[in-house]
Amino acid sequence: MADSILSAAPKALALGLTLALGACAVGPDYVKPDTAAPAQFARADAKADTATSTGDASAPAADDAFWARFGDAELTSLVEQALAANNDLKVALAHYERANAELRGAKFDALPVITASATGQDIRSSADQLPGVDRDGRDTKSYDAGVGASWELDLFGRIRRSIEAGRADTAASAADLAAAQVAIAGSVARTYIELRGQQERLRVAQDNASNQRETLQLVDARVDAGGGTDFDSARARAQLETTDARIPALEAQIAFAMHRLAVLTGRTPDALIAELQAPVALPALPERLDAGTPGELLRRRPDVAAAEQRLHAATARIGVATADLFPRFTLGGLLGTQAASTGALFERDSETHLLALGVDWSFLDVGHVRARIAASGADAQAALAQYRQSVLLALEDTENALVRYAKARAEDAQLERAATDSAEAARLARVRYEAGAAGLLEVLDAERSRLQAQDAFADARTRSINGAVALYQALAGGWPQHVPQREGIAQR
Repeated sequence: MADSILSAAPKALALGLTLALGACAVGPDYVKPDTAAPAQFARADAKADTATSTGDASAPAADDAFWARFGDAELTSLVEQALAANNDLKVALAHYERANAELRGAKFDALPVITASATGQDIRSSADQLPGVDRDGRDTKSYDAGVGASWELDLFGRIRRSIEAGRADTAASAADLAAAQVAIAGSVARTYIELRGQQERLRVAQDNASNQRETLQLVDARVDAGGGTDFDSARARAQLETTDARIPALEAQIAFAMHRLAVLTGRTPDALIAELQAPVALPALPERLDAGTPGELLRRRPDVAAAEQRLHAATARIGVATADLFPRFTLGGLLGTQAASTGALFERDSETHLLALGVDWSFLDVGHVRARIAASGADAQAALAQYRQSVLLALEDTENALVRYAKARAEDAQLERAATDSAEAARLARVRYEAGAAGLLEVLDAERSRLQAQDAFADARTRSINGAVALYQALAGGWPQHVPQREGIAQR
């Protein structure tokens, strides 16, 4: 059985290998586009509060875990929980795993497809089909078994370009996962800082309400003693009520932040209320940040990497479409056995074989093929524009973050001094009022200024710290590749 197969197989195999080794991949080869990134970031005034890439060795680099720089164990814990359990990250992970599975499937297209089959038949023909033949003569039995193989000879690179596109798609999905991690970790940090900032503003409002309540008691005592008027009492009461009115809105913002943090960490909105209810001081600002250079930024940003890989995939798919202009060669073979009984299946004369070289060339459909090539080329042009836009947006994002961080720190420093001075002014106004050297209006005005300055300082400090988070996020630094925990799904 095997002699005839073995004599023909080397010829066909040699032909297939010769054709495959001489094959070329049609379509354009991918070349990374040039990106004209500036040597340094543009805003010199923003750099005053950040380290240069060649300067301060003590400044934390962009690849350090940013949340550890704030020295807040709760913040660190929340970020790590979100990176492990956030559902949006699990979606991004599933997309990556799907792309990886599709890549493995594309690689199998380059290998021979092996199949095996076996059939058994017991057929009885009718008397009309076989006239004059008795019942037993009209019964026939047949059995066959075989192993077949088919292999597309990738002469013009259709399969190789498809695998190339699959690799790029998988790399893009991996970059998407990293970008999602950047977004989720940054969102957790910003929300946590907003929570602590709102709690600080609530404390300021409550402290000022307490002071204004003491002032109202002092005014009421004077009115009762005949040293003041009901007008004074009404003005002091109105200011206290205005301050008290701030408190519910701040409490609502605190609750919203707790709910958001719980959902970001993959839990129900009420899960973190008890844990985060107690106020904690805002994290300390890092002394300096190393922004590096625009070139380093573009190498780190996962969104830029994802856009580049999608451009690579779109370029490879031009080759996939172009290969349809050329014939497809398929090498096929079958080695089997046929017999009228199972006992004779593997006897010498029962063997069957087939060896074939197939050609499929839809040259009459060239209009459709060229339309697909044109569509693939348009997709590649769109991907190129998207890549260039992602580069520009990354640079813009970082330049804005540098400016925002520097200016927020400057505002923060001035408002801190204003808060200190307004608190001292309110204290002196109270002393002067109690000594009879100043009127009530001076006290109320000083207390109102103190509330405004302290509240503005708490808000500015929150924005300064969030400015640092935004800068770290723009630089895409401090993002270790955590993989979210996967939930088990029963496979059927």
